[in-house]
Amino acid sequence: MKKKDLPPEKESSANARSHSRIKEIIKKQMAEEQKKKVERKKKLQLQLKDRQKRELSGIEGLEKHGELGKKDVDPFTFEMYFEFSQEIKEIPPHRILAMNRGEKEKVLNINLISSDVELVNWLKTQVIKKPESIFLQEYAKSVESAFRRYIIRAIHRELRSDITKNAEQHAINIFAKNLGSLLMQAPIKGRPIIGIDPGYRSGCKVAVIDKNGKYLDNSVIYPTPPKNAFNQAKRIITEFIMKYGAYLIAIGNGTASRETEMFVASLSKIEPKVRYAIVSEAGASVYSASKVAKEEFPSLDLTVRGAISIARRLQDPLSELIKIDPKSVGVGLYQHDVNQISLKKELDAVIEDSVNKVGVFVNSASYKLLEYVSGLNKRLARVIYDYAQEKPLTNREDLKKVRGLGAKAYEQCAGFLKILGGTNPLDGTNIHPESYWIVEKILEFINEDLNILSDKKRKSELDAKLKAIRPKELIKFLGRDIGMPTLKDIVMGLLRPTRDPRDDLPAPILRKDIVKLEDLEEGIILKGTVRNVVDFGAFVDIGVKYDGLVHISEIKSKTGGYISTPLDVLSVGDIIDVRIVEIKLKTHRIQLSMKLNPEEKQDNMDLSRIKMSGNITFRQKKKKIR
Repeated sequence: MKKKDLPPEKESSANARSHSRIKEIIKKQMAEEQKKKVERKKKLQLQLKDRQKRELSGIEGLEKHGELGKKDVDPFTFEMYFEFSQEIKEIPPHRILAMNRGEKEKVLNINLISSDVELVNWLKTQVIKKPESIFLQEYAKSVESAFRRYIIRAIHRELRSDITKNAEQHAINIFAKNLGSLLMQAPIKGRPIIGIDPGYRSGCKVAVIDKNGKYLDNSVIYPTPPKNAFNQAKRIITEFIMKYGAYLIAIGNGTASRETEMFVASLSKIEPKVRYAIVSEAGASVYSASKVAKEEFPSLDLTVRGAISIARRLQDPLSELIKIDPKSVGVGLYQHDVNQISLKKELDAVIEDSVNKVGVFVNSASYKLLEYVSGLNKRLARVIYDYAQEKPLTNREDLKKVRGLGAKAYEQCAGFLKILGGTNPLDGTNIHPESYWIVEKILEFINEDLNILSDKKRKSELDAKLKAIRPKELIKFLGRDIGMPTLKDIVMGLLRPTRDPRDDLPAPILRKDIVKLEDLEEGIILKGTVRNVVDFGAFVDIGVKYDGLVHISEIKSKTGGYISTPLDVLSVGDIIDVRIVEIKLKTHRIQLSMKLNPEEKQDNMDLSRIKMSGNITFRQKKKKIR
């Protein structure tokens, strides 16, 4: 029977069933489509995360800190910026660099939001001079189109460029200050040191250096899992201690450092003189594979070179740290994201300044250290190094015999190159050769000669005579117009001939007993070493595996006044007293405070919470998946 032959009531029923089936089919298709859409979105999210991990996985095989490669980055590291909006005036430099990195890693989208209507209206008033013109609408459309297609985009690019440039310069300045403080840390002179590069399965590499940093011996111990060979390790370390008199041990802070520290702390029960210090091994693997390390220790394994470097970093941080790329020393903030040319120029200047402040003992210095002496370049530094290795210099005049070292270069570098035990005692001081005549006149003024400078028994007698000098009478005796600052520096050089500006700084904290994170309690006051200073605070080593953070609001100035930046108060290497505010064992986070009294008022206001007026905001939100 055909449809047209059906009775009206049956035809109506058939149509209803047909519509119902169509609805069910449509609903089913929509549900399936929605399900596919959700699955596709999840798949794309997983692909995004996997791609990020692959792109940021870095170079495989790098030990510990991965100085030359990037670590795996989880996109949710930038979660705080997924729905973020803030006025440009308020954004601190480190936050700008963080958001730029998120955009570079394709996790974030950055948009500048501006009041376009106001800007367009203002632009129209500047461009359209005849409001009564019949082409007014065309003029207005042209202005709007030009603004939307060209002008606002140029403004945004210029604005992004300016704030990024300022943020990068700020980061470079902080890095330079931290590096200068790190290099100028107080050395531990005249003591042999045992350096330990911790490890698990491959064991802990041990190296011994003498009081001058010269390599003596090495071995491998297994006090950590899986072998746990405590007795054998104790025997080897004890033999080194007794044989070389090395009661000071430097432990790298990398993998297995905590277990190694527990082992070393147990040695103090056997030998009470044993002390140890945890040393940052950032960049140690870079040095181990470098050309400098290969030339210094061609027959030693990479891991042994690393242990030697750890020991030398405690003995003389300046001489050892200048051998590696400054970006690998672990005191910067977003150093890999800033302008690398500007960064290198600034850091090289800091290193050169630090080296020249301290001076260099030319007969024992590495050519890498000599490169940073004023007036020398890489070629001259290498020539002087080779000359000193072949025939040690006996006085500064021998520098003139070095091939390629001209009169101008000699004039610039001579005052910074020191020679101990030479024919002229003045060559071991920071006094420049062109001022030697002044020293001779000063000694003549007090009725002495150069021989008194070499006689250690008469040191107190010389000091008393120098302190009794009346400057005006001395200047009159010299017969020349010599500035008081110059004269003061020369007299200080005679009072402290082996003066090292780092000796006036606090010595590194040497520990005997281990401190466990589980043993810490809120309110305890401890001594700590500042490891890094950034915009929002400072990271402090208090003797446990993880550094604690002193937020800027918890930093106390000497005067008790406002602190604009942590660098106003703290520097890398400072020894400070801190109070434990909060401990989070699960996340290994330790909140510290320099305000030892919990009831002390907070001097610093958190300016990031204050809204400021402005038309343009800097917004970042979650990357859209299409």
